[in-house]
Amino acid sequence: MAVDYAVIVVYLAGMLAMGWWGMRRAKSKSEFLVAGRRLGPAMYSGTMAAIVLGGASTIGGVGLGYQYGLSGAWMVFTIGLGLLALSVFFSARIARLKVYTVSEMLDLRYGGRAGIISGVVMWAYTLMLAVTSTIAYATIFDVLFDVNRTVAIVLGGTIVVAYSTLGGMWSITLTDMVQFVVKTIGLLLLLLPIAVIKAGGFSEMKAQLPTEYFDPLGIGGETIFTYVLIYTFGMLIGQDIWQRVFTARSDTTARWGGTVAGTYCLVYAIAGAVIGTAAKVMYPNLASADSAFATIVKDELPVGVRGLVLAAALAAVMSTSSGALIACATVANNDIWSRLRGVVGRGGGGAGDEAHDEVKGNRAFILIMGIAVILIAIALNDVVEALTVAYNLLVGGLLVPIIGGLLWRRGTAAGALSAVCVGGVAVVGLMWHYGILANQPIYYGLLASLAVYVVVSLATPPTDAAVLAAWRERLAGRPDGPAPEDEALAPGHPSRSAV
Repeated sequence: MAVDYAVIVVYLAGMLAMGWWGMRRAKSKSEFLVAGRRLGPAMYSGTMAAIVLGGASTIGGVGLGYQYGLSGAWMVFTIGLGLLALSVFFSARIARLKVYTVSEMLDLRYGGRAGIISGVVMWAYTLMLAVTSTIAYATIFDVLFDVNRTVAIVLGGTIVVAYSTLGGMWSITLTDMVQFVVKTIGLLLLLLPIAVIKAGGFSEMKAQLPTEYFDPLGIGGETIFTYVLIYTFGMLIGQDIWQRVFTARSDTTARWGGTVAGTYCLVYAIAGAVIGTAAKVMYPNLASADSAFATIVKDELPVGVRGLVLAAALAAVMSTSSGALIACATVANNDIWSRLRGVVGRGGGGAGDEAHDEVKGNRAFILIMGIAVILIAIALNDVVEALTVAYNLLVGGLLVPIIGGLLWRRGTAAGALSAVCVGGVAVVGLMWHYGILANQPIYYGLLASLAVYVVVSLATPPTDAAVLAAWRERLAGRPDGPAPEDEALAPGHPSRSAV
């Protein structure tokens, strides 16, 4: 294992080095939170694919393939469909808004009264997403170093918190690009063909397994529908995803770069299911489906290749974890803490000092949220339940007011707030009644949120015409003037150059 250890250690050291490099580049709020809004197509596509394909998509995707066969691809496949829908239909408009959070978008659309409540819901979602990603370190480091769960979580979590705190989105972008390359080589180019060959090829897999393992709908129509509601719609509205859209240098980059990333996710989904199906042939009696990935890597791959594939799994977990962490910290600072303090405007101090203070404040929130995530991950055991709670809250509480605000002019602030509150409370109550993993909470929660949004919006006065006019100007990419924190993006400024 010495060679494998060396591969992992070099990889982890490289992540920290990129965090240090990113710290030297992130000199303003825009640079720190959204990489200066200047990522080109290649970097945008790679980092977007990296953040949506995390530990659940990799280890969990292989586990679903082990359990259900090719239809186990549906969870990750619906993530790819959501990213495609976001990129084709909404990303250009989102990128033109030039905001930092989903709650800021709601404030712009509804007139400044929807932010803090939606911010709390989004913060809860991003926090739990970061926690579930951090828990996944335990599985990988157990295979690598045979360390106990707590040490594994602290080790992996500390590295992610370190490079995220140092350089913000620039560090995360650079590390995500490396992670994207490592995942592509490790999972698609190495593990996939090796697993199929070791299992005897597709003909042998078909001979050894029941026919339902090769039924595209074998996992069940209701399960697929639930995946669409939770993951496809979740991709449309998550702060972690939107914050990556904000990094695009143009709406064209957001649209086409996201389309490439979404297509990559579809391929990744099928690859994970095939690897899991091959593992079922080789190890038909594993105690846990989620151990299929670690087992096939540990037992079937040669030295060096094994280290690279484990680095790929580590990369998948780290990319999602760091993206969720900076999203959580951004929401906590900009949507909750600043509003509670009553911070309005940018008074006092010179521009340089102010920019430094904003970066310092956001860096502090990443550190605080990172420590909280590590502690919660140590205390929490059930990853699936935590992830389900996170997505149910997000989709049940925020899908209707966000998509409604983008598509329906008659939606009002009162309707949006009512939808957030009713949808969120309904989802929590129904999870308590039916069980966290039940399908009914998201079904009925969404219906309740939609009904309240429409009824309350129609029963209250329309949104002020001036608010709607300003909203349309921002959607068209013609704000009244650049936001103070984005002054570096004015036409002709050197930082407008491509990356």
